[in-house]
Amino acid sequence: MKRRTFIAGVGSTAAWPFAARAQQGDRVRRIGVLISGDEPQAQARVAALAEGLEKLGWIDGRNISIDYRWSFDTDRLRAYATELAGMTPDVLLAGGAAPLVALQRAMETIPIVFAVVPDPVANGFVASVARPGGNITGFATYEQTISVKWLELLKEIAPRVTRVTFMYDPANPSWPGYLRPIEAAARSLGMQVSAQAVQNTAEIERALDAGASVLNDGLIVLSSPIVETNRKQIIALAAKHRLPAIYHFREYVEDGGLASYGADQFDLYRRAATYVDRVLKGDKPSDLPVQFATKIELVINLKTAKALGLTIPETLLATADEVIQ
Repeated sequence: MKRRTFIAGVGSTAAWPFAARAQQGDRVRRIGVLISGDEPQAQARVAALAEGLEKLGWIDGRNISIDYRWSFDTDRLRAYATELAGMTPDVLLAGGAAPLVALQRAMETIPIVFAVVPDPVANGFVASVARPGGNITGFATYEQTISVKWLELLKEIAPRVTRVTFMYDPANPSWPGYLRPIEAAARSLGMQVSAQAVQNTAEIERALDAGASVLNDGLIVLSSPIVETNRKQIIALAAKHRLPAIYHFREYVEDGGLASYGADQFDLYRRAATYVDRVLKGDKPSDLPVQFATKIELVINLKTAKALGLTIPETLLATADEVIQ
């Protein structure tokens, strides 16, 4: 699953001859992009990146060439990382933690800018926020203590919840950093936490069945490639078992999930364009401090809430960035 060259504003892909895209006398700069997602997600994220680059004077098909690949599969991401690195791009962009791991293993010298990566220091991607070191820097989602907000939102939306299932993929290296704050906050709220590791579809079904067997259970879902792949199934099972659930990103709520609280991913891709621009102009990633998301979205699906018999507090609806009717 791959495409060559993304045309911003049109949302389509094409394979143009490389020479035809270069302005006469100019060297077309090459950008390799690796994204954790499916084709529509990858196209939308590359469109946001291209939008940010265009504002800085970099036009795909004129003075830059964007080659992008996407997948949820870890092995395929590794293969695509090697492929992109072999194209000797001027800069690589990693969309997500799994693509960043793949690119990190494939290439130690090409500059890498990341977007939508959780806590890059705790996950060992950079030495520090202020001084990343090495060839990697970028734009992180948020610090892992945001998981406390997920628990608080769940309790506010569904006050009867006394136990929460925290569903995570153990292949996601950041999961312990999210779980620990939830466990600490749950104790102060008089709640219990059940951490459920999932690595395939069957384990996801078992985790949700287990949650449904407990009275007043709620669900917090930590995003990862395997979770994203099964996103619609998770949402359907949560609805079937009448489990109030909080998700990482808005796409879950758009597909019928109850609520999400997390970074605006498209804003992070647009902002990542500023670091791609600086690298293309000669700056080193080691000198560019890691930046965190500045736009955090609360999205609520009112139709799903009504189906679960929940009344969303008016104060929460008033602060939501979007309410899906």
